[in-house]
Amino acid sequence: MTRPGTETSTETATGRPWRPAAGHVVCVGETMAALVPDPPAPLERAARLGLSVAGAESNVAMYLADHGVPVSWVSALGDDPLGRRVRATVAAAGVDVSHVRTDPRHPTGLLVKSPASATGTRVHYYRSGSAASALGPDLLDEDPVRSAALLHLTGITPALSPSCRELVTRALATPVDARPHAVSFDVNHRPALWPDGTAATVLRRLADRADIVFVGLDEAQGLWGADLTVTGVRDLLPHPRVLVVKDGARAATAVTDHGVYTVPALRTAVVEPVGAGDAFAAGFLAGLLRSGTTARALRLGHITAVSALRVTGDHGPLPAPARIERLLTLPDPEWEALGRTGTFR
Repeated sequence: MTRPGTETSTETATGRPWRPAAGHVVCVGETMAALVPDPPAPLERAARLGLSVAGAESNVAMYLADHGVPVSWVSALGDDPLGRRVRATVAAAGVDVSHVRTDPRHPTGLLVKSPASATGTRVHYYRSGSAASALGPDLLDEDPVRSAALLHLTGITPALSPSCRELVTRALATPVDARPHAVSFDVNHRPALWPDGTAATVLRRLADRADIVFVGLDEAQGLWGADLTVTGVRDLLPHPRVLVVKDGARAATAVTDHGVYTVPALRTAVVEPVGAGDAFAAGFLAGLLRSGTTARALRLGHITAVSALRVTGDHGPLPAPARIERLLTLPDPEWEALGRTGTFR
C-alpha cells in the first residue's frame, strides 16, 4: 500500500490507468421529499418541519453538476406537489431532469428525519408503492441511459421492488468489456429495506459486476464479516476496475490494477453526516472523468464530502474553484497535516 496521500509511479510506468470515457453521466434512483425538524430536534418535540429533498443518486448528480460534469438524473415521481418540488430542486442544481417520469398512479416517496443527540438521526421512510419503486429495466433501452458514458447506481434501488432489482441486475449483467458505458455502484446498504436477510448476497453479487464500486469499511464489515480489511474487501470483490473503500472520517482507499492508494480525509466541523458518502462518490467520479490521478480523485472526493458534512441538508456548496485547485495540488505532507491536525473551513 502506498503512503497516505501518495501516488506510486505505476500509473505512468505501466501505462495509462483505466478511466471511464468522458461524456454524459446518468444517475438512476429514487429521490424523496424530506421533512426535517427546523431547528433540529427529536421529531416528537419539533415545532416546525422544513421541506427538502433526499436521494442518494440525485445527490451524486447535483454534486457532479457542481463540478461541471454534464449529468442527468433518471427516476419517477408522483403527479403531486412533492414530486414537483423534488423535480424543481434537482433541476435547480444544474441537473438534466427531462427524462424523469411522472407517474399518475403512484405517489412520490417521503422520509421524515428525527435528530437525537444521543443516538444520531433516525429516518422514517414512507416509500412503499412509490413511483420510483415501479421503475423497471425498460429505461435502460432509452435515452439518456442508452447514450451515457457512465451510469451510476446504488444498492438502494434493488431493494425497492422486484422490478427495480431487475433494472439493476440487467444494467450489470453485461460483461464490463462489452458494455456501452461504464457503471459505478455505491453499495449504500440500507438495512431497513432488506428485511429478508438477502442484502449481503445480492449486494456482493451486484457490486462485483460494476466497473467502479464505493463501499464503507464499516458497511462491508456489517455485510460480509466484522474482521474485514481493505484487502479482504478486495478479495470479496475482485472484478471492479476501481474499488473505493471509505474508512469514515479517517481515510479512503482506492484499489486498482495500477496500485493501492490511500488519502486521509479532511477534518471539519460536522453538522450532519447524511449525504457525505454521495458527495464523496461524486467528487471521486469527477476526478476520474477529468483523467486525474487516483490520489487526486480521492482528494476531490474528500473535498466534496466536506460540503455535505457542513450543512443540515444533503447538498452543500463547494469551495471556490481556486480553493479546490489549491487543495488538489498541496504537497502530500501538507495535505496529511490538514487532515490530521487542521480543521477544514
